[in-house]
Amino acid sequence: MTIRLILGFFLAYFLAIVGTPIAREAALRFGVVDQPDGALKNHQQPVAYLGGLAVFIAFLLSIGMTFEFDQELLGLLLASTIVTTVGLIDDFGALTPKPKAIGQVVAVFVLIKSGIMIQVAIIPWWLRLVITVVWLVGLSNAFNLVDILDGLASGLGVISATFLLVVALLNGRLMVAAFTVALIGALLGFLRFNFYPATIYLGDCGSLFIGLTLGALAMVMDYTAHNPLGWLAPLYILAVPIIDTVYVMVLRIKAGRKIYYGSPDHFPLRVQRRLDGWTAGTVVVSYAVAVVFGAIGLVVLFLDPLSTLIITAVVGVTVTGLLVWLAMVPMES
Repeated sequence: MTIRLILGFFLAYFLAIVGTPIAREAALRFGVVDQPDGALKNHQQPVAYLGGLAVFIAFLLSIGMTFEFDQELLGLLLASTIVTTVGLIDDFGALTPKPKAIGQVVAVFVLIKSGIMIQVAIIPWWLRLVITVVWLVGLSNAFNLVDILDGLASGLGVISATFLLVVALLNGRLMVAAFTVALIGALLGFLRFNFYPATIYLGDCGSLFIGLTLGALAMVMDYTAHNPLGWLAPLYILAVPIIDTVYVMVLRIKAGRKIYYGSPDHFPLRVQRRLDGWTAGTVVVSYAVAVVFGAIGLVVLFLDPLSTLIITAVVGVTVTGLLVWLAMVPMES
């Protein structure tokens, strides 16, 4: 199994290395590009989308060529395909927000039908259903929202998937480990072209795929074998996109803007302003924050409940203080 995991990783990596330039050429040929607008999009020239398609295909081929599937993971693969297709249509500019949201919900219900759902015995089934939908749709859009700087969303995907890989190995969930290593390999191969200065972007098809896949993989593992509050671990592992999404929503509501209206309220953009526009440095800082959160998530798995609450309180106060400080950074609306 170890050899197959290593093979799956390198296969996904090299497929992404080969496929990403092809996707970039196709995007430029068909005009599927991100145009600079002088406001939120400050790159100097149009940048190709369809990077997410290259990531998804590398991931899919790697998994298909190295592992067999059970019902649960076949459902994950089908749901990932649905949400990637929805995002791809949106990248072509042919989708409005309502059908885009419906497509994401359909993908989530495919996962639920496959048995992928929040499993907490003390919570009634209908509430578990609601939490599952909110978690998966929310995380899909969280990665979509955080895809605002070169290499940010794809790098955060690598970091989150790496920590989930550790959890999968601790759980003995080798098929989950196979999915995570394929995702890590595909994203690392893509990141070679996506890190600053990026020549291709994920697009909605990539960011939605990453968010849904990580959210689903996080749900199929046990976190409470040693700590009843171990369920906080996936929240830590995926903390950066989650925190940024909540932060953006709060600031937009406070400013009287619609929450889906684009604005430079994201905390990485505020960090970038603090760093005098240093994009690569901002992304590396965001990576470091994600690694710290992920490490805390792993530690939480083995703590007692009281220690978990103390650490979570300290982290909460610290993060809140930093976000309030960043909110003082003047940003153009």
